[in-house]
Amino acid sequence: MSTIELNLPFTREEASRVKPGDIAVLSGVVYTARDAAHKRMFALLDDGLPLPFDIKNQTIYYAGPAPAKPGRVIGPCGPTTSSRMDNYAPRLIRLGLTGMIGKGERGDSVRQALRETGSLYFQAVGGAAALIARCVKSAEVIAFEDLGTEAVRRLTIEGLRARVYDPYQ
Repeated sequence: MSTIELNLPFTREEASRVKPGDIAVLSGVVYTARDAAHKRMFALLDDGLPLPFDIKNQTIYYAGPAPAKPGRVIGPCGPTTSSRMDNYAPRLIRLGLTGMIGKGERGDSVRQALRETGSLYFQAVGGAAALIARCVKSAEVIAFEDLGTEAVRRLTIEGLRARVYDPYQ
């Protein structure tokens, strides 16, 4: 196991230098999306409409950040349970998604999609929402504002640490 710095977004070629068990230090742009946002994104895809952001080479952070207190970029911003997005992830991975950040294990269909494509799943530490929020340098709602904390946000992060998941386990 080693520590590797990874700038986001990243390509699958760049992902190939990352190994399961590595600790990734992630910096760059991620998009937040939880259950409700995934449901809406799938409705767009099913209707032949574009997603609110180009999914190719992007990373989705399974989080619903709390509102920011005055003087802060964002409120607590911890990962949610990733398995709740397992019905959605394989399709997004096959459309070009290269990374996901969340907590917990992934189901068989997600592990298979990760193995087939070389995309990565990063396991962040649950219960560290306030600490993770310190890694967020900017935050902007880009879609589904009516969902409140579950709206899709574009975050710029710096130094978010997460373990690279092993899809073969």
